[in-house]
Amino acid sequence: MEGDLRGRPAEAREKRRDAAGSAAIVIIVLLVALTHLLVLFSHFGAADPLIWWQQRASAADDGTGGNAVVPDRLLSPELEDTNPAACLSRYEASRRWKPSPFPVPPYLVERLRRYEANHRRCGPRTALYREAVSRLRSAARNADHAAADDGQHTCKYVVWVPIEGLGNRMLSLVSTFLYALLADRVLLVHEPPEMEGLFCEPFPGTSWLLPPADFPHKLDAAAFSVRSKESYVNMLHSNIVRYGDGDDARAQVLPPYVYLHLETVFRLTASVKLRLQNHTFCDEDHRLLNKFDWMVVKSDNYFAVALFMMPMYRGELDRMFPAKGLVFHHLGRYLLRPGNRVWRMVDRFFEGYLAGADERLGMHVRNKQIFPVPSEIMFEQILRCAREHHLLPQVLATSEPPTTNAKAKKKNKAVAVLVLSLKPEYHDKLHAMYYANATVAGDVVVSVHQPSHDGEQQSDARAHNERALAEIYMLSFCDKMLTTGWSTFGYVAQGLAGIPPWMLLPVNRSKMRADVACVRPPSVEPCMHPQPSLLTCQHGAGPRHLDDPVKHVPFVRHCEDAPLGLRLFD
Repeated sequence: MEGDLRGRPAEAREKRRDAAGSAAIVIIVLLVALTHLLVLFSHFGAADPLIWWQQRASAADDGTGGNAVVPDRLLSPELEDTNPAACLSRYEASRRWKPSPFPVPPYLVERLRRYEANHRRCGPRTALYREAVSRLRSAARNADHAAADDGQHTCKYVVWVPIEGLGNRMLSLVSTFLYALLADRVLLVHEPPEMEGLFCEPFPGTSWLLPPADFPHKLDAAAFSVRSKESYVNMLHSNIVRYGDGDDARAQVLPPYVYLHLETVFRLTASVKLRLQNHTFCDEDHRLLNKFDWMVVKSDNYFAVALFMMPMYRGELDRMFPAKGLVFHHLGRYLLRPGNRVWRMVDRFFEGYLAGADERLGMHVRNKQIFPVPSEIMFEQILRCAREHHLLPQVLATSEPPTTNAKAKKKNKAVAVLVLSLKPEYHDKLHAMYYANATVAGDVVVSVHQPSHDGEQQSDARAHNERALAEIYMLSFCDKMLTTGWSTFGYVAQGLAGIPPWMLLPVNRSKMRADVACVRPPSVEPCMHPQPSLLTCQHGAGPRHLDDPVKHVPFVRHCEDAPLGLRLFD
């Protein structure tokens, strides 16, 4: 008994040594695991957790690619902290698009992060924003106001006012955002009822929506025109602003905001000429515009092209966009993500009718050019384009498929054709053609689908705009595209997709037939229909005597569908 009692302390000491050894092993294992985690985060970039999350999601995919999430450097890493359910398209659109072959320039990513930080500092519901609104309402002095004496950087704003159809609005919104990047302004969006909920908030931790009550002037398209007294050109003509004014007393008595009118001017002479106002894209004019803390912009066009012709912005633009033909591709994907209601429409239709196809052809027909043509002529041009460029399977003059060797028979190829038009007849004719006739190849099955046909454009109706945005995105998810020249709808889709479309050209009115059915533009950039007026740039370092910018700017050319328009290309 005594021996047993004497042995127990030694046994207890042995157990304690074993426990201590086990604890040490556990600690070593944890330290090794922590080291591996640190290496993993450094490999994926701890400064960019959203990209890490997306890459892990891609790695966890089953290999089919159906659920893969493609990393998107354009999106802010801070979006990972937000609720993904608030904007489904931000996380799901990338798996619908074909992988973009165009790398995102690192400097563009840097500028977007800097812009987001400035928007969070100056955006709605911040102290600096409330201070800026107070000055706006009290008609206080502009850029040199005494409130900036505390050493903080002044917050400046550009307010976007929508006009025309959804395609025009998306092009002008991206252009206005590019201007905000260049001019160090915060973009605020006036959201009328027909646009409520169309797009997700693009900037993390803040809002781009301007509360209507905060602005002292009614904000709608009709409230601003070329005759508005707040118009910059009218201020220039009235001597309210003058070239050469420095930081003198004149700068202290400027109106509280300025309106920049960038709406297309139609001039019907022997031919149709589209122009913009003078004094809108000159260096000396933008130096005067910079004196205003608040600016309102109304535009119906892709005026981003004109910003590339201004020497004061060229250096920064060259760094952000080494490839000039990708401006809308990058900024459109960053800025214009559909809201959840629209995205669910996209997802349901795509999964129900398009996802199972081996090949998808998107076709947008807009028969409202300056002079519309009969639908029969337009349909003949569509078939001619498709035949010449092998966009659609050819059909036989019979419903019987060609005879094939039974042993050599292979699985049918499924081709889905997405027809987008305000009218139903193009879908109906194409559907009837493939319903009644077998394809020449015999092993190709063609299905034709049209989500809607509203008859007429209804830009003031939210439901119409929701369908239009859903169909723009569906078109951008297709493998090949056939679009109509002059159509901003098609411009937006090709830019988002990063795929140059086959574009139907306007009909020769004397022949009632297009000499060339369709062409493929050299880049995915939209066309700027109206030419910027640069002949008035007579002061400072502005572009002088640019009667035709194509002669002087190496990365600009005239548009195939609008001969006087301008398009950026590489």
